[in-house]
Amino acid sequence: MNDVNHYLNSAEEKMELAVEFLAESLAHIRAGKANPKILDGIRVDYYGSAAPISNVANVSVPDARTITITPWEKSMFKEIERAIINSDLGITPENNGEVIRISIPPLTEDRRKALVKQSKGEAEQAKISVRNARRDAIEGLKKAIKEGMPEDVEKDAETSVQKVHDKYMKRIDEVLAAKEKEILTV
Repeated sequence: MNDVNHYLNSAEEKMELAVEFLAESLAHIRAGKANPKILDGIRVDYYGSAAPISNVANVSVPDARTITITPWEKSMFKEIERAIINSDLGITPENNGEVIRISIPPLTEDRRKALVKQSKGEAEQAKISVRNARRDAIEGLKKAIKEGMPEDVEKDAETSVQKVHDKYMKRIDEVLAAKEKEILTV
């Protein structure tokens, strides 16, 4: 019976990681609202090493369309500005000497559709990971039969793996639906 729990726990752990990764990657997709996570992938040169903006400045969201960045050192203004301009955000920051402001423009309909498509692609990758975890667990259970596990125990375990799989597929669909709603809300 320990073998069954081993395979089930392993599969569930992998499926949970797939859902967490999906949620994290969807958080980086700009949905027309100011979200400091869109800056997570941008690195600035900080005394010879690449550091995230959040490590060299205070990042805040004063309203739904603005991100403000307050560097801790005056010398970092140009570095942060250059990193944002050179990133794939497609947004030009405004620098008034005190604060760097990033105004998030409203999304066009075409851009919204492209972001929904990108989100669906991310969700599909997560679903593939969940299916792979299910397949690995079932293959492990089939090998366990050869090592002496009763077939009825293996069939019950397969059913349990399928239930866990279905639960995580539903969670992926829910995460995707929430992101789609966020993107399509004007």
